[in-house]
Amino acid sequence: MKPRQGLGQVSPAFEAEALASLDTLYRAALRLTRVPADAEDLVQETFLKAFRSADRFEPGTNLRAWLFTILHNTARNRVRDRARDTVAIDSEIVDRAADAPPPAGARAGAAETPETLLLRETLAPELQAAIDALPDAFRQAIWLRDVEEFSYAEIAQMLSIPIGTVMSRISRGRHLLFERLKDLRPANA
Repeated sequence: MKPRQGLGQVSPAFEAEALASLDTLYRAALRLTRVPADAEDLVQETFLKAFRSADRFEPGTNLRAWLFTILHNTARNRVRDRARDTVAIDSEIVDRAADAPPPAGARAGAAETPETLLLRETLAPELQAAIDALPDAFRQAIWLRDVEEFSYAEIAQMLSIPIGTVMSRISRGRHLLFERLKDLRPANA
């Protein structure tokens, strides 16, 4: 029997702890890509890289943060690589698609994913709309801090930005959310 090519030695404890983060990594990937198939590919690539580099992981440190760092770096590299790709556009198809009305009850560009259905059920529609309307950098920082509960330092490492930038993005993003939602508060609150 041939040994696995290119995979580091993975301990059962590492594997179990890494796989326990699968759902949160998928949710983060879906937030980054907004396309379920792309999110699945991103998570798969993240785990492949993590398992190949398992021998470089320092036991006792935050494995979940390490996986999120791999995920964000992989997503960033994909965006960069796609920007270099040549795109062939059939202008006739684009014109027809632009003239076609959106499906009844659908938001522009929104996909009905399990995550969007769950969030719609658990978050007020106004809050969901306000979060979705945030610029990507703010939405990403707020999601990692307020939903995934990573520290500022962990977010800075994951996104490869200074901690001050993380703090600024979270502050500005929260301010934008407040501004969008303040008129919805009951008068006696």
